[in-house]
Amino acid sequence: MNEKILKQIKALPPLPKSVLEIQRITSDPEASIADLIKIVKEDPMLTANLLKAANSPLYGFAKQIKTVDMAVSLFGMSTVKGFAISFAIRNSLKFDLSAYGIDETKFHDVASQRNMIAVNWFKKDRNKLDIMATNSFLIDLGAVVISLILKNEDLSDEFKKRLYNGEDRDALEKEMAGATTTEVTTKIFEHWKFSSDLIESMANINNPEGDYKTESAALLVLKTLIDLIKPYNEESVNKAFEIAQNYNLDTDALKTAIEIVKG
Repeated sequence: MNEKILKQIKALPPLPKSVLEIQRITSDPEASIADLIKIVKEDPMLTANLLKAANSPLYGFAKQIKTVDMAVSLFGMSTVKGFAISFAIRNSLKFDLSAYGIDETKFHDVASQRNMIAVNWFKKDRNKLDIMATNSFLIDLGAVVISLILKNEDLSDEFKKRLYNGEDRDALEKEMAGATTTEVTTKIFEHWKFSSDLIESMANINNPEGDYKTESAALLVLKTLIDLIKPYNEESVNKAFEIAQNYNLDTDALKTAIEIVKG
């Protein structure tokens, strides 16, 4: 990976103290929901965003969620960690995705839809949800750095033109920026000292293998299903289900999750 990208990654702001504390608690087998609730309550913005998400019908809760205690208990530690990291990134990074022809709102909408599907898809499998609830938000995080590099080098217009003319995104990123979105995202994870399971599952998203092969494959399904650039359509659905079947993922649960989120 070239020095320009590594320099931009090193310049990223550190994650807030509350997120670091949440990561520590969720990694501690002796920690409890009560410990997590205490940390969440100390962050007013996280509290507000978590309650907003909990009361969205797309996360499948049947009743109104009025308290942080209830929201954290219903979501569970893994999902709350994912929300905390996602909200922190939204508030601390500058999102200029002009090279990809999208704005910040589109980026976050794609990330949120992927997360909603992931949470509904894996809600009965807490072990896999521990990875999915965080990584589903961050699949395209590396594009933020790549877009900045391309803008600084006055390559945004050429990149966008070639991208929308149908060139392969990974190959185009590699040629013009020196790394793919997945490669950059993985480096960001390492920079922020994410846990090894989050790093490995993200690193292998385009070629699922290793100890977290299932999670990597599920992330690839989400990336294919809800593309950052292309609109959601029958072709993307069919490709996503083909990937899910190839890796023996629960396609019935996936179908139900899509129906909840996409209506």
